[in-house]
Formats: sequence, structure tokens, C-alpha cells
Amino acid sequence: MRAIVYYRFGGPEVLSLGDIEKPVPAAGEVRVKVVSVGVNPLDYKRRYGLVEQHYPTTFPAVPGLEIAGVVDAVGDGVTAFAVGDEVFGWSRTGAYAEYVIADTLVHKPAELSFEAAATLPVAVATTDRVLRELGLKDGETLLLHGAAGAVGQAAVQLAVAAGATVIGTASPANHDFLRTLGAIPVAYGAGLEERVRAVAPQGVDAVFDSAGQDALPVSIALRGGTTDRIVTIADMNAAAHGVPFSGVADQPEVIREGLVRHARLAVEGRLVVPVVRTFPLAEAAAAQQLSEEGHVRGKLIITV
Repeated sequence: MRAIVYYRFGGPEVLSLGDIEKPVPAAGEVRVKVVSVGVNPLDYKRRYGLVEQHYPTTFPAVPGLEIAGVVDAVGDGVTAFAVGDEVFGWSRTGAYAEYVIADTLVHKPAELSFEAAATLPVAVATTDRVLRELGLKDGETLLLHGAAGAVGQAAVQLAVAAGATVIGTASPANHDFLRTLGAIPVAYGAGLEERVRAVAPQGVDAVFDSAGQDALPVSIALRGGTTDRIVTIADMNAAAHGVPFSGVADQPEVIREGLVRHARLAVEGRLVVPVVRTFPLAEAAAAQQLSEEGHVRGKLIITV
């Protein structure tokens, strides 16, 4: 089968389209013929070897986490899925491929396109986890770094739906868009602390860093010098600031419940992560390059 493979850490040039063996589902496993793949910043960070402490790599490696597709084969004992079912979720064998073994999977609503389904797994599972870790409550104020990205957009919508006020950092070009999601936008960069204090003189109750652009020092200042209720998913130097890095996924049953719940919200139009651009599998390196450059308002999708 066709797949994107890399044999060493490095830039986008280490990615190549190859022909590898199609995975065979063992007992209890499901094989999916992939239709759409979500591209995430974690994909290029893993390619560089930047997150080995959380996600160790075995070469040759196939990148990617989230997929939407059609069940192609099932192992012994599988009763929840049948060949032909439309599904989405997390790949265990690397998502940039024609076929994957998926171990955290749910049925895709017929009303949800494969592309739209592939935008959800990482963004909503990450947001669910971090908002729980922060203990965000109705009436509180959340400072969200990187609010215009895929995870950031999901976090804005879910936090606002939970009754929080969301202050989202983003480039000025994304401010009007963030307002449509219910966030109060502020520009990142020099002077950020003063800009946040201007719109939230009462302070912020929690901070979610999905950008990783040296946002932790100013976040600590805005929390009154404490690291309490600050979480990052993007800053690899979090420990140096005394801030927890949230990289451990929830239990599969928790993730599956969240996927079902958020897919229904997406069908109802209450949760939207827009697809910015699609790429064929052979152009996966270009997709990762664009992701690495940042400033992507929404999701990049690879079609297989």
C-alpha cells in the first residue's frame, strides 16, 4: 500500500511516498481504508524528534494521528464495527497511509463529511482533556494562546459553550474571525500582558497554551506569578517554567465518548473546525511545511 514514510529525523525533505506492507488486524482490531487525514503540528514535531519523551519513534515511521475512512477488515472478536462502516478516530499505525489499524474509533454520522470528521479527533480530545485539567468553570475567564488554530478554535467554541469568557491570542488578521466564535481577540507579541489586562482588568482564571511561542512567562505574570491553572500542549520547555505539559491522552473510552458527543455538535453546526486546504497523499511534505510555518486558520487535510 502507499504511505508516507521517514527513516530519520529532519525537515520535510525526509518524508517520501513509499510502498509498505498493508497492516493486518489482529484479534479485537479494526483496519480502515483511509479517506481523509488530519495534519497536526505534532506531526512535524515528531518528524524533528522534538517530542521523543512523550512520543518515542520507531523507524521507519509513518506520520499522523487522526483519520476518517471506511472499515476494510476486522479482527476476531470485533462486534462494534463491520466492513463498510464509515468511521473516524485515531490511527495506531500512522495516518498518512492508504490503510491503518485504528484502536480508538467511532462511527461517522452520515451527515458529516470525511474531511469534517478528520478535523475532530485531535482538536476535540485535546481540548476536552485540557479544559478538565484546568477545571474551567462557568463565569471564569480563559486566556487561550493560538486561538485561531484547529485546537484553538475548538477550545474557543467549547469554552464559550461552557460559559467562560475567552481571550484569544492571534494575529490581527484573525481577530474578526475569532469574534464570530465568541472570543475576545488580542494580538500576541510584545505588550501582550498589557493588552490582556486592558480587556480583563479582573485578571484571568486559567491559561491554555496551544501556540508554544514563548507564551508561558507572560501567562505566569497574568496569573499573579503562579503557575497554577496554566497548561501547555505546545511548549517543550514547559518544565523549566514549572508548567505542566499536557501530552498524555485520555483513556480510549473517554476519547470515544467525546468523539461521539462532538460529532453530534458538528452535525448541528455548533462546533466547526474549518478545512483551510487539502493535499493529496503525495504532497504530505508540503502540508507539513505549511503547518510548520504557522498562521493556519483551521485544519489542513490530506486526502488519500
